[in-house]
Amino acid sequence: MRLLLVDGDGVSRYTVSKALQRVGYMVCEAGSGHAALERFTQGDVDLILSEIDLPDMSGIALLQAIRSRSQDSIVILMADSVSVETAVDALRFGARDLLVKPYSSEDIRDSVERGIATARSLRRRRRLLDTIERTVADLAREVAVAAGEIDAADSESAPAPRGASAAAHRNVIKLGPLSVLPGKYQIEAGGQSASLTPTEFDMLLYLAAHRGRVASCHELVREVRGYATDEEEAREVIRPHVSNLRRKLKALGDIDLIVNVRGVGYRLAEIDEHG
Repeated sequence: MRLLLVDGDGVSRYTVSKALQRVGYMVCEAGSGHAALERFTQGDVDLILSEIDLPDMSGIALLQAIRSRSQDSIVILMADSVSVETAVDALRFGARDLLVKPYSSEDIRDSVERGIATARSLRRRRRLLDTIERTVADLAREVAVAAGEIDAADSESAPAPRGASAAAHRNVIKLGPLSVLPGKYQIEAGGQSASLTPTEFDMLLYLAAHRGRVASCHELVREVRGYATDEEEAREVIRPHVSNLRRKLKALGDIDLIVNVRGVGYRLAEIDEHG
């Protein structure tokens, strides 16, 4: 199933996308509402997962625009916080679900799974209705031919559906002095670059997406590696990845982004967004 993820925050978009790809979904991305609408009109999207706070329009406006184009579209909205009015509008305009922080990657996956089940049900219903309509049309044509009302050679050919595909464009993500290149699993600073392993890369962006709080080793293993373990074992799994990541950051100009909160876990250091 193909999902369209809409989020103006590149870090958050990357971490959510990875969490969904890890369980087998194909995810295309958009960083704005207008980009999402353009991608949606190309087709081949089964579900839209969108932040309410977008750089160019509200998620509610995007929801309305998508639903006006296709009443069967499944849209899930996400938000840091929502007013009662916004929550009512989300339901009134047909949102399948509304996720309000704090939510985990598991909450997102569960909501998407329910939405996909609904999408499949609607798709089966559409196929059934299309089959019935074609059967009725064929019967009506056969009756008309038998009655001599039309010539047997007369027929209408429906145009073949056209699908369009576009490669997802991943923008460079800035973390203070650090440039992060999702498509290459690389980081750059001061004219130098370093390649990261997928675990190092995903861990860095997971901490960035949850800046301002400490992530336990258990949480990092679950969200970055994709399985659950106890905290003691998780420390042993995460520690070498943190060590390697710190070494690579240091080589790019003594950048120290990873903070160890003893006995709790790790967090991202305060970032100068203009650095």
